[in-house]
Amino acid sequence: MFVSNKRIFFGYREKQMAVCLKIVYTVFGYVYSAQGSARMWKSSAVAACGPTASRKEKPLLTRLIKEEERMKNRLPVGLENFEDLRKEKFYYVDKSGLIRDILQNYGKVNLITRPRRFGKSLNMSMLHHFFEIGTDASLFYGLEISGETELCENYMGKFPVISLSLKDACALNYKTAKDMLCALIHEEARRLLMRMEKFSPDPSEQNIVSRLTSLSMEESDIVMSLHWLSELLHRYYGRKVIILIDEYDVPLDKAYDSGFYQEMLSLIRGMFSRAFKTNEHLQLAVLTGCLRISKESIFTGLNNFMVRTITDVSFDEYFGFTGEEVKTMLAYYRLESHYDEIQKWYDGYLFGEKHVYCPWDVINYCSKLRTNPRVKPESFWANSSGNSIVRRLVDKATKQTKNEIERLIAGESVRKEIRQELTYSELEDSIDNLWSVLFTTGYLTLREPYDGRQCELVIPNQEVREIFVTQVREWFRDTFYQDRPGLREFCAAFRDAKPEVVEQMFSAYLMKTISIRDTFVRKEQKENFYHGVLLGLLGSEEEWLVTSNAESGEGYSDILVEIEEEGIGIVIEIKYAEKAAFEDACREAMSQIHKRQYAQKLREEGMETIWAYGIACFKKRCKVVCERIL
Repeated sequence: MFVSNKRIFFGYREKQMAVCLKIVYTVFGYVYSAQGSARMWKSSAVAACGPTASRKEKPLLTRLIKEEERMKNRLPVGLENFEDLRKEKFYYVDKSGLIRDILQNYGKVNLITRPRRFGKSLNMSMLHHFFEIGTDASLFYGLEISGETELCENYMGKFPVISLSLKDACALNYKTAKDMLCALIHEEARRLLMRMEKFSPDPSEQNIVSRLTSLSMEESDIVMSLHWLSELLHRYYGRKVIILIDEYDVPLDKAYDSGFYQEMLSLIRGMFSRAFKTNEHLQLAVLTGCLRISKESIFTGLNNFMVRTITDVSFDEYFGFTGEEVKTMLAYYRLESHYDEIQKWYDGYLFGEKHVYCPWDVINYCSKLRTNPRVKPESFWANSSGNSIVRRLVDKATKQTKNEIERLIAGESVRKEIRQELTYSELEDSIDNLWSVLFTTGYLTLREPYDGRQCELVIPNQEVREIFVTQVREWFRDTFYQDRPGLREFCAAFRDAKPEVVEQMFSAYLMKTISIRDTFVRKEQKENFYHGVLLGLLGSEEEWLVTSNAESGEGYSDILVEIEEEGIGIVIEIKYAEKAAFEDACREAMSQIHKRQYAQKLREEGMETIWAYGIACFKKRCKVVCERIL
């Protein structure tokens, strides 16, 4: 913000300048001199001091606040390029200390595993721009790493860097996946060769260049590609090469799902062996991914191989946002009042000894809050990829596993022995291996720092809890939709006003599913679970119009059903029976139906017969009452 010598301050002339400066000083915390110069303000004081402005000052204050908001750095939603983020003035949570820690505590080859959307790609881009010859040093001005003068002098901009992200090297068949991997290598080879302005290859080198830049590489060329690139770069620059591989396990994950795992495993293993095991041109390699694939499977024979998983203290603060980083961000955008809900929804992960938030969630939610302060939290992380691993656990669940899932959803912990080093072919060999994958991929986290033995696993936050509940509902629907005669009988009991049959059959369904336990989970969340189960069962009748939380009368009913051909309407209100007080909960449900006139919409739609159901649920039992609304 600036005060000009022409007596104009955001369009206001001298008479208004005194008021502006007063507001700037008292509201924003400016320190200003008699000559009218202004320096940094305390932006967090805006909300607190705003109400103290007089009637005349408020329009100026409003304009100042809007101008301050306009000048704030943008939130980097989906941005993974470090150079773009820094040059285009996006908000950046400083993770540059990772560079120092890697250089001071590294092996020749370093694998860092974290769940998806925790900043792996942005950090790899940061490493790329720090090490690569010709880098723009101004990208790191003011960051933590800039204080490491000797380290920056020795390493910043001093190395050729090969940087590959394998997250797009995936397809439904091996040939297409191989071709996509070939295209990624081709693109990186062309980028690097274009930087070598004085490169004059001899005949043998020209043959390698031709094969590296081909879009139809043989498998043997892909295997040798990173080694060949390393050799060319080492010869040209006289410096050994740094190799960065982001999302190294994505091709294997997709190959496993699509049935060509062994072919892709052989290809990736061969490429990594030549790049990392027998490569005299290698200075340093860093790989990131979600899973730590067994060393015997893919990293066979690598010496000086360092692995940093989510249980390690090393690098624990560099992936994800710490609580202080989240508070600083919220203060910068004046969103401090939303801290509790952000903590509830997106905090809860324990990496090493650091409690961290999912950065993808925090950035996306803050971005929405800036345009709509009333927007509610949502599942950004869950919606960024499939959640099939949770469904696999539910599908394979034994009676004991169902009990454990219920405990997790209720906020309790389960004690498990975790295997962090698996092959994809072992993932579904046992329920125990699925627990390990749920942990390493971020669906579960540690309650306490890992001590090398069995650990207490919990669902980290509300967002992930909703993933579990959703997958349980879908499993329930898919399982019980197979029993068409039973479902028809259940729905007919609702239509024919047979509450005893509804009660008996709904209780039987609840006994077979995974339910909400009677712990500290809020009553509304428990009711939502039973609501979802019942909604899925009634939805099996294709000729019925079943609506959820429909506006009717003076509120929103849980479930409304219209059976148009028979002129029958059904209104359902579900209550959770605290301490098994079924009668009280049923009375409360029926009273709410009448008091708020939930049947009004059914009357308006021409339903001649309307049945009201009050359903009380507690654990795996229920009580059902019914009456006709006249």
